[in-house]
Amino acid sequence: MTTSIQGTASQRHKAAPAVLVLEDGRTFRGRAYGAVGATFGEAVFSTGMTGYQETLTDPSYHRQVVVMTAPHVGNTGVNDEDPESKQIWVAGYVVRDPARVPSNWRAKRSLDEELRYQGVVGISGIDTRALTRHLRERGAMRVGIFSGNALPDEGTMLAEVRQAPEMKGADLSAEVATEEAYVVPAIGEKKFTVAAVDLGIKGMTPHRMAERGIEVHVLPATATAEDVFAVNPDGVFFSNGPGDPATADHPVSVMRAVLERGIPLFGICFGNQILGRALGFGTYKLKYGHRGINQPVQDRTTGKVEVTAHNHGFAVDAPADKVSDTPYGRAEVSHVCLNDNVVEGLRLLDRPAFSVQYHPEAAAGPHDAAYLFDRFVKLMEGQRA
Repeated sequence: MTTSIQGTASQRHKAAPAVLVLEDGRTFRGRAYGAVGATFGEAVFSTGMTGYQETLTDPSYHRQVVVMTAPHVGNTGVNDEDPESKQIWVAGYVVRDPARVPSNWRAKRSLDEELRYQGVVGISGIDTRALTRHLRERGAMRVGIFSGNALPDEGTMLAEVRQAPEMKGADLSAEVATEEAYVVPAIGEKKFTVAAVDLGIKGMTPHRMAERGIEVHVLPATATAEDVFAVNPDGVFFSNGPGDPATADHPVSVMRAVLERGIPLFGICFGNQILGRALGFGTYKLKYGHRGINQPVQDRTTGKVEVTAHNHGFAVDAPADKVSDTPYGRAEVSHVCLNDNVVEGLRLLDRPAFSVQYHPEAAAGPHDAAYLFDRFVKLMEGQRA
């Protein structure tokens, strides 16, 4: 969350001094990138070498300061086709070597210009490899970026960072979700109606469903079970989103109502954590999370290994080596991350419901997981039959 923007555009473009301060006291000095001022959030790193525009506009990154591990960022500029939502959601942006001149036939402006226009404070010219190694060793933590020609002393900056709210215990989905319901029409012949609970949904997700003949009714995060059932859906979808799933009591209660009715259900990312809680499993915060477009996941139902797009700092605490009994029948872990064995998917065996912890809409990212939308369609076909 940006707290102040200082100076004119021309002054900011001269790249004022900037300092990144972690809550454990480590600092990195560089130059301003984007808006000039101060911002605070949780420091996380993303391992994607491309797709920065989709990352910036992913609502799941709300209140996070994203460190790009790829050294060169901004070379394709910013276009008007790739945003995943109406605005940039990251609290701050950290890059090592920003492109001086964007080069892409779709580019409308530079990344630096877009960050400044939207008031996003960033920093460039620091050793992002050292910062990433530090976060891997110490874990994700609060951070502040301060830029301008008259910076506070380091003690004052550190105190401000430590006063910022933590991600653990944060209830954020309603802050990024739509306030009014809207409809994404099916492309071609309409085959199904889906109620999608927006917890921080990306624009490509309902589009992927629309491509399969689904009319998607996107509902606010505050939607009740009655609101969901009023759509008369063939299926219900729970989206990605920011924050701590331990605070998400309302969407958990809505999902349990859907499970009671036996309506086909699909959840991704935050939706996976909501399903975990609905089934009675706990959730926990990962040390530094999974973020990027190159995470290896195994689908245990087929044995296939997929390269997938991730953005999550929490995970479901479910046993991966056995089938579990839940209030809604038997459940099993369907997907696992091959880097660290984190649960990446859940599946009910006695009801039509499943979820994954990653982004099958692949914006940005590989398309290995696109079959999951087809799996959702087959659930709805089976239920209709």
